Amino acid sequence: METKRLIIVAVGGQGNLLASKVLGEAALLSGVPVRMSEIHGMAQRGGVVESAIIFGDAESTIISDGEADLLVSFEPSETLRALKRCNSNTVVITNLSPLPPFTVAIGKGTYPDLSEAQKLIRKKTARLIAFDAVKLAAEAGNVMAVNMALVGALIQTGIIPLSAENVKTAIRTRTKKTFVDINLKAFDFGYKAAEKEN
Repeated sequence: METKRLIIVAVGGQGNLLASKVLGEAALLSGVPVRMSEIHGMAQRGGVVESAIIFGDAESTIISDGEADLLVSFEPSETLRALKRCNSNTVVITNLSPLPPFTVAIGKGTYPDLSEAQKLIRKKTARLIAFDAVKLAAEAGNVMAVNMALVGALIQTGIIPLSAENVKTAIRTRTKKTFVDINLKAFDFGYKAAEKEN
């Protein structure tokens, strides 16, 4: 199979690592070779958490600048920060609900304009799928299900060779029983949101 390189960026506490584990488990269920690595940047304090996942045969888990086939971002400003990892063929999926950093809250920084950010992303990449994943997660029953809404959108693109069923099986085995139904619902909402972006 053709190797596909995925970068997931989020702010600590948004569920990036669970999303990565679900995708890794689904890859194993699908018989797809997978390699993963994670970078935790002061995650407890709202720092950046980044996962690199490579589907298919690969020697390394490092995804260099310009190499990502897909970028999934849980926070709009983190999408901009990770844009250097993309190229003109990259598909970007981003949550549009901002989580401004501490520096913005204390007046030491400014948050990027979302419409300008989307224009820049569209100019530099092949496709942008952008929606309010927090709203969809809330509709599913818990705002913490943002990660599964974005995973749903990712699977809908068909770029990674994982079936929705195998991902749902991984959601059932990787998440706490009390959150399974909410996470499955969020996955479906994200899947449908990406369909509308076609």
